[in-house]
Amino acid sequence: MFTDLLTVAVLALVGTRLVSVATQTARTAAMRQRVVTILRGLRLHHFLLVPVALTLVVTVATLLLRIPGLSFGWWTAIGGQGNPVIGVTDKTSGTPLEWLVPMLFVIVLIPILPLFAEREEVMFRQGAEHWSWPHRVYKCVQFGLVHALIGIPIGVALALSIGGAYFMTAYVRVYRRDGGEAALLESTRAHTAYNLSIAVLLFVYLVAVATGVAT
Repeated sequence: MFTDLLTVAVLALVGTRLVSVATQTARTAAMRQRVVTILRGLRLHHFLLVPVALTLVVTVATLLLRIPGLSFGWWTAIGGQGNPVIGVTDKTSGTPLEWLVPMLFVIVLIPILPLFAEREEVMFRQGAEHWSWPHRVYKCVQFGLVHALIGIPIGVALALSIGGAYFMTAYVRVYRRDGGEAALLESTRAHTAYNLSIAVLLFVYLVAVATGVAT
């Protein structure tokens, strides 16, 4: 009973946060323009390496989850699945809420993914041109482990360091050619393309579940 209430509280908190950011973005011209700027710069090359990066992340995560202790995540401990931002929990298994709640979360999340991606790029990639290689590796691991704070299993969070390395590579490559502002935009676009790909795949799967095509 307590875990049920806790799960509902987490979903309510995350849902409220997503709606708040989405509403603020819709009302603020500067935020809307920033989203447009990021999205307009997306090109095919931003998506081409997403399957490779995602495959590496999933493979490493699968291996790490076999190590005792690395499968722990506070969200999964209370019945959640994956990332609480997606709203998937076994508490709704077998009911329409199983696909309806995460579908609503994804619909709200997709338009603001560029802003979330940019915030993380500012935190974990901006300034990388001045860092030593060990410090860059540290920032990639830090990027991954931060996701453990929001409930993702530790092993999966560590595997996300690979995604961090992918975005770091995009940043450093463009910095050498065009400077810091262009580098931040490039890594943000690579990050946005990565997240958008996952969100779209998840949405398609949820539609399939809702229509009975998948279970």
